[in-house]
Amino acid sequence: MDTSGMKIREVEAALFPADGTEASQDLVEACRLDSRQGVARLVRRYEREQAERARVAALYAYEDAAAEEGFELVAGVDEAGRGPLAGPVSVAAVILPRGLYLPKLNDSKKLSANVREELYDEIQEKAIAVSSVLVDAKTIDRVNIYQATMNGMYEAIFGLDPAPQKVLIDAVHLEKLPMPEESIIKGDAKSASIAAASIIAKVTRDRNTVSRSTRAMAQPSTSPRSENMDRARFTASRSSPSAPWSAGWTKRMKRMQKR
Repeated sequence: MDTSGMKIREVEAALFPADGTEASQDLVEACRLDSRQGVARLVRRYEREQAERARVAALYAYEDAAAEEGFELVAGVDEAGRGPLAGPVSVAAVILPRGLYLPKLNDSKKLSANVREELYDEIQEKAIAVSSVLVDAKTIDRVNIYQATMNGMYEAIFGLDPAPQKVLIDAVHLEKLPMPEESIIKGDAKSASIAAASIIAKVTRDRNTVSRSTRAMAQPSTSPRSENMDRARFTASRSSPSAPWSAGWTKRMKRMQKR
C-alpha cells in the first residue's frame, strides 16, 4: 500500500475513521514510510492514541476477571472529601460497559479540573448506571466520618439501576452487601469502574462546594458559618452506635437478594 498519492486530510481520515474502527496495519506501515512531515505528525498522533487505548484497556483487568466469573454488571465505588476539614463527603458508584474506551480515564486526583469535568459528562452519558450520594456535615458529626462514608457507599450502590452483580471498592470492605465485593488498594488507579466513580464523586463534591460558596456570597450573614471544621469529625469514635444503613436501604437489599 502506498499513501504518497493521498492528500494529508485523506490520510488522516483513513488513520482515524469517524466510526471509531481501527485503521489497518497495512495503512499504518505505509504511513510510516511516507516521507511527508504532515503524515509523520499523524503517525505520532496515532501512536499516542494507541498507547492511551492500551493504558485504558489495562484498567479493565478486574472487570474482565469478574466477567470470567460470570459477573457482567460490575460496579466501582469511591469517595471524595474524607480528608478536607469542611464540607460533605461525596460517594459514587458506577457500572461501565465492559471495555468502554474513555480517553484519559484515571484516578481523579491525577486529572485536571477541566479533564474531570469532561470525563464526568462522558461517564454520565455512556455508563450503564451512575449513582452518587452527598453525606452532609451534620451526619458526619453524628456518626463519625468513617461510618458516614460507609453508609454513603451502601446508599450509592443500592441506588444503581440495574443492580450490580459484583462490586469493586477503593481500599475498604463492605461486608454487608448482598453480592460479592472486592477491596482494591489504590483501586482508583487500577480499576476503570472505580476510577469513573472517583471522578463522579470528586466533580459532584466540587460542584456542591461551589454552589454553597455562591449562595453564601449572595446571602451574607453576620452569624458564624456552621461548618464541619471542629475536632468532633476526627475524634468521634468509630464504635459509635449507629445502624450501617437506614430501613429504606434494608428493603432495597432484600429486593436485590430476591432477584
